Amino acid sequence: MWAHTASPQTRENNTRANERLDVALPGRLTWRDEHGATRFVSVVTRNVSDLGAFVECRTPVSIPLYRLAQFQLERTSPDATLVPAALRQGRVLSAVYRVSPATRSGDPQGLALRLLVDPRRAAASAQAREEKASA
Repeated sequence: MWAHTASPQTRENNTRANERLDVALPGRLTWRDEHGATRFVSVVTRNVSDLGAFVECRTPVSIPLYRLAQFQLERTSPDATLVPAALRQGRVLSAVYRVSPATRSGDPQGLALRLLVDPRRAAASAQAREEKASA
């Protein structure tokens, strides 16, 4: 289920290279473990940009830093125009670059993903979204 929880930050207040959009969107992460077995976990995507995403896992997973994984959003989102083009097309190769462990207070495990997409394509996607928003 799509839930647009906040508007994107403006460029003046954001030191990131790409704007992040806060969402609550189901997804799936698939990777191979050190033995070559395929593993997967259902996740909740908390924010996305053209080159990254942050996801939360309700069940703890053992996935090391820099592991390559396939990330995809569930196709049930009614308003996919706000999501980067690479994620609308299906699975995206990504790398895990930060792992936040679950806490005793109930916060789920978090994974920061770097989407391995062509930066020129991501920039074109961002520009198209900005033009659509301003029209």
